[in-house]
Amino acid sequence: MAEKEEIKKSEMEEVTPIPLLTSYKMGNFNLSHRIVLAPLTRSRSYNFVAQSHAVLYYSQRTTKGGFLIGEASGISDTAQGGPNTPGIWTREQVEAWKPIVSAVHEKGGIFFCQLWHAGRVSDYCFDGVEIHGANGYLLDQFLKDQVNDRTDEYGGSLENRCRFPLEVVKAVADEIGADKVGIRLSPFADYNDCGDSDPEALGLYMAESLNKCGILYCHMIEPRMITQFEKHKTKRSLLPMRKAFDGTFIVAGGYNREEGNEVIANGSADLVAFGRLFLANPDLPKRFEINAKLNKYDRSTFYTHDPVVGYTDYPFLEPNT
Repeated sequence: MAEKEEIKKSEMEEVTPIPLLTSYKMGNFNLSHRIVLAPLTRSRSYNFVAQSHAVLYYSQRTTKGGFLIGEASGISDTAQGGPNTPGIWTREQVEAWKPIVSAVHEKGGIFFCQLWHAGRVSDYCFDGVEIHGANGYLLDQFLKDQVNDRTDEYGGSLENRCRFPLEVVKAVADEIGADKVGIRLSPFADYNDCGDSDPEALGLYMAESLNKCGILYCHMIEPRMITQFEKHKTKRSLLPMRKAFDGTFIVAGGYNREEGNEVIANGSADLVAFGRLFLANPDLPKRFEINAKLNKYDRSTFYTHDPVVGYTDYPFLEPNT
């Protein structure tokens, strides 16, 4: 009898999905799992125009009901974060994105584009927009008291420093609908010398203020990612922000399979964004499902301009996938 019970228990473990692979309803979007492709600058958009090789790159990482956030795209010729990053301020650039989004849709995925800051987005082909308010770029510079030295209504107090980013959120939400808008924030990070003296208060104020805008999700980078690529031990947590925000809460910051399952299981997040692991493993949800060995990422190819190497050449578990 004990042997039969042990067999049944084993069979149940095999069919019970891990927390990361449970379904989730994000506003009007029905997600089949909780694994999100994080927005990753790939530097393969020559002359600020997304290229045909990006169709394969994003398609490789698409699953039915999967959520992908595209790399940050500039909304003007003065809003670029680096060379060969995509733009969406010309008709040519917008048209170049359409086959990419179509390829994701053909496989049943949901595709949001990350924007450096506000712009006219009503003509875009994406399912939604993520506003880039992290990583030391423009909006993050307004938020952080270590870099914002303004003396007008956009500087000084916490409320003033958050004013412009929240105005951007409202402008985009008014343009395309709050149910299609998310924002990425990194209150604890010090990327590009952009730190804050009280990141807990900053993150909590933004989470509470975003509720007034009614946006779809808040995507926050973990406190342990003070710098861009390495984890640091800390007792700080995103939990107060998670509890304060009413919409979908996405976390990012060096997660692995075990940590991702744990943060979903204990209710600390709704979704987990994976960057380097998803880059190196285009079939990451499948690998997580069967707990397969992961490909190692090659950091030296992260920002090269090669259309294949370090971009679409990472192997799948099964050939011809």
